[in-house]
Amino acid sequence: MTTQSGNSAEDAFWRRPTGPPADTPESAATPAPPPVRPEIQYPGPPPSITPPPGWRPPLHVQPAPPRPLPAQDHAALDADEGSARTLTYGVGLVGGAVVLVLMCLLCSRALF
Repeated sequence: MTTQSGNSAEDAFWRRPTGPPADTPESAATPAPPPVRPEIQYPGPPPSITPPPGWRPPLHVQPAPPRPLPAQDHAALDADEGSARTLTYGVGLVGGAVVLVLMCLLCSRALF
């Protein structure tokens, strides 16, 4: 059983050395003082000067007013939306049928 005081021979290996390391010269053991830097004073940002009144050039060109939009044919728009809906549903039904047939083929192949 080891003692709690820490003075045993087994603990001597783990104690910190008392002097400078043996592989460094004595002059390297004491650190050199850091170099002295000159004091730099920051004066701050330059003052902002407001521009004199009327510094912008005069504006002479005015944009043209917007043109009127063309009239819309609501009946034709509704007809086009209906045909697009029919086409979308048709493509979805065909795709669903293909997926259903493929699933039936794969499941039947796995069962038989």
